[in-house]
Amino acid sequence: MLEFIYDWLLSLGVEPEMAKNWTAPLLVGLCILALSVIADFIVKRIALRTLKYVIEKTTTPWDDAFVEHRVLDRLAHMAPAVVIYLLADLPFAGMTEADRDYCVAIVRDAVQIFVVIISIWVIAAFLNAALSVYQTFEISREVPGRGFVQVLKILTYFVGGILILSILLDRNPVYFLSGLGALMAILLLVFKDAILGLVAGIQLSANKMVAVGDWIEMPKYGADGDVIEVALTTVKVQNWDKTITSIPAYSLISESFKNWRGMQESGGRRIKRSILIDIQTIKFCDEEMLARFSKIKHIAAYIEHKKDELAKFNQDQKVDESSLVNGRRMTNVGTFRAYIVAYLRHHPKVNQEMTFLVRQLPPQEHGLPIEIYVFCSDTVWANYEAIQADIFDHILSVVPEFDLSVFQAPTGHDFKHLAEKNCHGGRLI
Repeated sequence: MLEFIYDWLLSLGVEPEMAKNWTAPLLVGLCILALSVIADFIVKRIALRTLKYVIEKTTTPWDDAFVEHRVLDRLAHMAPAVVIYLLADLPFAGMTEADRDYCVAIVRDAVQIFVVIISIWVIAAFLNAALSVYQTFEISREVPGRGFVQVLKILTYFVGGILILSILLDRNPVYFLSGLGALMAILLLVFKDAILGLVAGIQLSANKMVAVGDWIEMPKYGADGDVIEVALTTVKVQNWDKTITSIPAYSLISESFKNWRGMQESGGRRIKRSILIDIQTIKFCDEEMLARFSKIKHIAAYIEHKKDELAKFNQDQKVDESSLVNGRRMTNVGTFRAYIVAYLRHHPKVNQEMTFLVRQLPPQEHGLPIEIYVFCSDTVWANYEAIQADIFDHILSVVPEFDLSVFQAPTGHDFKHLAEKNCHGGRLI
């Protein structure tokens, strides 16, 4: 090709030395560049568009991800590089062997560096596409893949850097790897946080400690909300006030945090709250109270059964019933507790398969605590709060029906009312 162009230049009247040393090699180089442009056009405009058209007709998601993340577009940059690499010796055919080898080596080294850079670019895009496909699977919520992808990208950049250095310095890549041992101690000190984050990120993903969508609490960092990203060195949490908190990954390994995933997966969220009953209102039930309680739907059967049980016991024990202290008696607080049990047993939003307790706690200065310890079947926060509020709205409203009252510390209004009641004509009675 060089001889053909050389002869053509001579026919045009170009001086032989100029044609041989400058003009002919320059024109050959321009022809090679033109061929590389044509190759780029064919690959991108024809082959790539045809391939994308075929991909659009398929039903598999992974090939669409390759198009979306431009894996094929980046790979197409290899075409002109291949043309230049294969034809790199043509412009220098008229030189001496030593000069030709030197010039060809420079061009091919530049092309090889370009190919390495494009390869890194392609691999990064491929990993992004693979991550997007992986995130369509349900397992990606439990085992986030972003951290692993970032590790692979770092390894890719590291290997690419080693290859570029080996090309520039004309050394075997193993030479650079062997020299890293002496620098390892310095690298560990300089990149301590990055290495800790790397190891922690792998542990978090491998052990399924944190996944995207988990609700976690970590007060030290002001985090209380949903995990939106598990990266290599950080975990991002969107708090309930819509702020974003970034937590170092190694902090989740070395420190404690609360993950609500178990609650969400169990199908029940705990309701644990007490009602404080004024102890002065607790008493035995008389016949009038029992007759009134028997009209309450949820405990009508309980009242009848309990009355028969206690009557039989007292009769067997020959209890003197002239005093309420003798024998066994029903109390208004015990009947109230039975009502709460029956009410919650019939509640459609209380999970009957999980722990279910309505119990008395030790009396205290604020009264007798009746604790409700059950699980709501709806774990969504807003729904859970509404259901819990409805339950206690009802329970607090029925307390007076059992001749009980809820303990409440006196307020300024209570003292004012008491003072007005005990005063007459401006004088304290």
